[in-house]
Amino acid sequence: MIKLSDMGFDQWFQSHVSGLRQEGLDIARISAVNRGSYRIRNPTGEVPAELIGRLYFQSESSIDLPCVGDWVTVQYHNNDTEAIIHEVLPRRSFLRRRAAGEKVDVQMIAANIDVAFIVQSCHFDFNVKRMDRYLVMAADGGVDPIIVLTKTDLIASEELERKIAAITASTTASSVLALSNVTGSGFDEFQQLLISGKTYCLLGSSGVGKTTLLNRLIGQEAFDTKAVSGTGEGIHTTTRRQLIVLPQGSMVIDTPGMRELGLLGASEGVNQGFDDIIELSLNCRYPDFSHTQEPGCAVRAAIASGALTEDRYSSYTKLKTESEYHELSYLDRRKKDKAFGRFVKSVKKRMKV
Repeated sequence: MIKLSDMGFDQWFQSHVSGLRQEGLDIARISAVNRGSYRIRNPTGEVPAELIGRLYFQSESSIDLPCVGDWVTVQYHNNDTEAIIHEVLPRRSFLRRRAAGEKVDVQMIAANIDVAFIVQSCHFDFNVKRMDRYLVMAADGGVDPIIVLTKTDLIASEELERKIAAITASTTASSVLALSNVTGSGFDEFQQLLISGKTYCLLGSSGVGKTTLLNRLIGQEAFDTKAVSGTGEGIHTTTRRQLIVLPQGSMVIDTPGMRELGLLGASEGVNQGFDDIIELSLNCRYPDFSHTQEPGCAVRAAIASGALTEDRYSSYTKLKTESEYHELSYLDRRKKDKAFGRFVKSVKKRMKV
């Protein structure tokens, strides 16, 4: 039988259990979330689970609720075939984004990830600026990123070299791997990156080949895929986030394709994702530059010399402004929600009197 340590539960998580774990509760990991329903994984398998009412009603934000990859304390019932989730353990790392829609809120994607594979197709999906967003998301949550280019069979080798060069010139990505799910090229190198007991996450747009790649890792067609369209674009299939244990013992979280990848409260992640620009700004003559027309600006000098591309700097300013704007809107909404909650409590108290 496998152990919790085989599922990634190490001393860091153990050190955070004592303050949460109640007598009679066990430790498990969230393996799937689908519209408020949960599945948890323990050393013997998976069972469905639901939140204890206290956890749901006392949560101030969706951030407080479990997401895929979280470690939780649970209580089993019905002959251990179902469970109730009591507490969420602190997260060592996470992936999150601004929730889609007009309401400014945070959506947790996954937690306790060691490496995020940022998957892009070499064909229609290739977009360095979108890649920047994923890299910022990973940096914001303390997750190591690796860029994976798929569908290399659809382009010439010279074009692939140009795309890899564009990535290395325009991002701080430390690792880029190119592969083809059709020919198998690069797959062995990808598989060698996976370490038993570590957790990985597949991130990318719909149809870039994440599910096909996952099926190759498992060694069977365990998850539905659809053939590419006539233009070579993939077709979306994954509908929920789920944690899959691979035969070699590593774990992969598959995620649905993201049409929107807004940032919220990720200013530190932006700084880490664009640390080259931050380092340049330290050499500016005056602090708090806008890096537009000020004299003695090291950032503008780097752009003029070609050491920094205008596109990369444009991406930095756009993402930083977006993240800070949404963070202010989010904090303002949270303050209003808390004020309304206090008002409701005061009304109920007066009604009792």
